[in-house]
Amino acid sequence: MTRVLLVDDQELVRSGLKLILDLAEGIEVVGEAADGREAVELAKKQRPDVVLMDVRMPELDGIEATRRLRQAGVDARVLVLTTFDLDEYVYAAVRAGASGFLLKDAPREQLVAAVRTVARGDALLAPAITRRLIERFAARPSPDNAPRALEELTARELEVLQLVARGMSNAEIASELILGEATVKTHVAHILRKLDLRDRVQAVVFAYEAGVVEPGSAV
Repeated sequence: MTRVLLVDDQELVRSGLKLILDLAEGIEVVGEAADGREAVELAKKQRPDVVLMDVRMPELDGIEATRRLRQAGVDARVLVLTTFDLDEYVYAAVRAGASGFLLKDAPREQLVAAVRTVARGDALLAPAITRRLIERFAARPSPDNAPRALEELTARELEVLQLVARGMSNAEIASELILGEATVKTHVAHILRKLDLRDRVQAVVFAYEAGVVEPGSAV
């Protein structure tokens, strides 16, 4: 059973999300919070698997709440909810430790799938939106500033990282490089371990900020 904490300052939104998730097999809503401060305290007590986190809230916004969850050692995956498809706050939330984000008007099937995706440890790279956000807000680094950790990657791993940064799934990378999907999954695991990254979202951010790929190069 996937345990979910809902965080949104609008009760109507929380009610709608709860209705959808309560009808989904294998998902249980274990709590609701109206602001980030309440969310952090509830998450410490309830230990949910996934936190559906609104960005703009009173008292404490979703970005700072996400950061505090990480600082508190809460293992829940944070899935950021936003009303806008281009929102600088979402990129900041990913930097703070979120595992992905979703638009509030996403179809119910997409919401359920998103919760299940992050619950099993995968990052949610919403097709074009995440790439556009990162292209827009990632700093353009000097080539001289490339992290030394990149030297730990093999040529193949670097190639896989570039494709991950362009938003490709393991299946798409396997097709592009003519590899088995299991092999790609192994490469991704090695990349995350060598670069000390939590998930694919962090890998995308790292790739842009380290100059592995450049804003505007995603397809």
